[in-house]
Order: sequence, then C-alpha cells, then structure tokens
Amino acid sequence: MPQHYIFLIIAVCAETIGTSSIQASQQFTRLWPSLLALVSFAVAFYFLSLTLKTMPVGIMYAMWSGLGIVFIAAIGWGYFGQKLDLAAVLGMALIVAGIVVINLFSSTASH
Repeated sequence: MPQHYIFLIIAVCAETIGTSSIQASQQFTRLWPSLLALVSFAVAFYFLSLTLKTMPVGIMYAMWSGLGIVFIAAIGWGYFGQKLDLAAVLGMALIVAGIVVINLFSSTASH
C-alpha cells in the first residue's frame, strides 16, 4: 500500500477519534475527552498535510471526509445509540461507492 494511503488512513482514524471525543466531551465540559479531541484533530491535520505531498487536495478531502462520515455514523449508532434509517445507510453506501470509483477508475487519485 502506498505511503500516502497509510497517512490518509491514520488521518481518518484520528479525525474519527476526535469527532467521537467531541460527542463524549458533552460540549467541551469534560476535560479528558476535550483534550483527546484537540490532540486527535492535530494528528489528523498533520497526517493530512503529509498526504497532500502526493495526492490532490480535492481527492484527498473527498476520501477523508467520506470515510469519516461513515465511521462516525457507525460509532454514533454502535456506541452512542443514535438511529440510522434506510436513507442514511443508502446515502453512506453511495459515499463509499464514490470513494471506490475514485480509487479504481480515476487517474487523479495520486500525482
């Protein structure tokens, strides 16, 4: 696997942890989840910057935000007990399909 994809996966994971920590921080009223959110987003942006050395910003952002949406929705459903209806699940499946199409068929996925 190319290194920029590893950096992107790390960035997505860090962003997912950061966003989940925001929910757990109860609007930044709890110290440890608040600090975890700040550190996680710093890690995410650092690895995004490394990804941008070899990947166009639009493609990188589409994959980062799309995967983040799907992962956060899954965590919201599984951990926080938030509901997902069929339309939400289908919409997220389309997001994943878009990421697959970019990676399989687009020549702009990396420089």
